[in-house]
Amino acid sequence: MHVFEQPIVMIDFETTGLSPEMGDRITEVAALRIEGGRITDRYVSLINCNARIPSFITGLTGITQAMVDKAPPVAEVVPQLLDFIGNDALSAHNASFDEKFLRAESARLDLAPAHRALVCSLKLSRRVFPGLSSYKLGLLSGQLGIAFKSAAHRAESDAEVAAQVLIHIGRHLRSNYGIDGVDADLLVSLNKLAAAKVPQYLQKHPGRR
Repeated sequence: MHVFEQPIVMIDFETTGLSPEMGDRITEVAALRIEGGRITDRYVSLINCNARIPSFITGLTGITQAMVDKAPPVAEVVPQLLDFIGNDALSAHNASFDEKFLRAESARLDLAPAHRALVCSLKLSRRVFPGLSSYKLGLLSGQLGIAFKSAAHRAESDAEVAAQVLIHIGRHLRSNYGIDGVDADLLVSLNKLAAAKVPQYLQKHPGRR
């Protein structure tokens, strides 16, 4: 069995701020489907939420007011995004952040995400690779030997690197613990454990060769 034989969709949003509850909106999304240890499909779009883009966000991401003003409307992008994800498992680096924006923007349109599980690659990295100096995506990827192919803090670039981190973790579990069937259910279970308990849990996993 391959790593991630069942698809996992890695998602990344760029936003106007940190909190949809405070009125922050999405400006860009990338969703990459991972199957069999590789990226097989992707959905990427800038998003027009009729929101003002703060200057510090433009400085961080390079996303300007003019770019989002010309982008497809949120009422078009979010239904397409939900259709792309379907009921596959969903992952993100700091997954609670991206999921809360996904749910908030869906609710504005009277829609609801249907993903069957949520995997946080940030939490997962802390548990599988304890003791690293940082788990922020840019620094973590460097420690794992994964390079950004384009500028960080754009949705597709960040999602691509996060997907490679997740694939790296899957291969690590397969090679170091002999687990063939690395899937979202296993990763969700690991997300819930303390890092110190992970090796023992994996050594007793029924999927070991």
